[in-house]
Amino acid sequence: MRRRVAAESREGMCTSIHIMCTVIHMSDEIRDRLKRTRQVTTPWHDDRTRGFSGTRLDALLERWANGYDWEAHERRIREFPWVTVPAGGTELRVIHQRSADPGAPVVVLLHGWPDSVLRFERVLPLLTDLHVVVPALPGFPFAAPLTAPGMSANRIAESLADALDQLGYSRYTLSGGDVGGTVAEILAGRHPDRVTALHLTNVAPQRALTADPTKLAPDAAAYLGRAAQWFRTEGGYIAEQSTRPNTLAVALGDSPAGLAAWIVEKLQSWSGESAFTADELLTWVTAYWVTGTIGTSFATYTEPATLPERIGTPTVLSVFPRDTKPEPRSYAEAFLNVREYVKHSAGGHFAAWEQPEAYIGDLRRAVDLAA
Repeated sequence: MRRRVAAESREGMCTSIHIMCTVIHMSDEIRDRLKRTRQVTTPWHDDRTRGFSGTRLDALLERWANGYDWEAHERRIREFPWVTVPAGGTELRVIHQRSADPGAPVVVLLHGWPDSVLRFERVLPLLTDLHVVVPALPGFPFAAPLTAPGMSANRIAESLADALDQLGYSRYTLSGGDVGGTVAEILAGRHPDRVTALHLTNVAPQRALTADPTKLAPDAAAYLGRAAQWFRTEGGYIAEQSTRPNTLAVALGDSPAGLAAWIVEKLQSWSGESAFTADELLTWVTAYWVTGTIGTSFATYTEPATLPERIGTPTVLSVFPRDTKPEPRSYAEAFLNVREYVKHSAGGHFAAWEQPEAYIGDLRRAVDLAA
């Protein structure tokens, strides 16, 4: 089965990872649009509490239009060991990095929003002793085109379970955060016989919206108040993406400047300004532009998810200080079987990119729990 899947993935590589074959034309289109960008002024042009700085955006757009080389980054992305796997009535496109040891443990790395498999680019070279699967989640960059509604985190979890079975893996450790963490919790709850351990960077955020504070420890109940404050002050994007995805998709899908402002604000505010160079920011944004996936990436916000009440899978929770809503251990323990709770001194929402060694250290703790 593995040989058949791999052989199929090598045919028609342009379509297999959904990057345009006519990438030079796409780059020309981006540059043309950027040169015709209409600058929008507001009374809060450089007030970062009101959104992305206009001055910083202007500099980033100038680099995108003049000097940024997408083609070089695309060539690197194509070199990942991509395979296409039939799964649950759809297809999953995954990076499948195999260990030389056939009996090595299997880890599955699950990205979130507003990123892609590129979140894990820096950890892949550190995991050559393991079998590693990095799915391009449906609706996100490099995934098979998403054309119909209903792709909830629950459906993604079932498709992923099917894909891993197709690849010949019956037992594995799941690792991720954000959307990927929610998918991991659902998959662990539904298939405890397959998921040997979890490594998460956050508890599924949906839980904070439904948790009963009277059933939580005092510091866990207090956390709900902090999470609610975060949703009020920082969660406007969630309200828009979950309720009016069509309207927002037009605004962002037709304007590279709008797309950059929407995504880069999150990349920087959830990590820190030193986490990305300008070209790295542009690569993560361009991945959305050339694949046309900003609208479909909203699916897991729009489609409701159903989470298990509590998950018994042994879990390592990595807490990074610049993440959006770092949870106390008592809160996580209300929903997860937390065996290790690891607080780090640096890093944020995209920890696998920002702090790859620390991320891998915690992932290996989870793999050890599964041994």
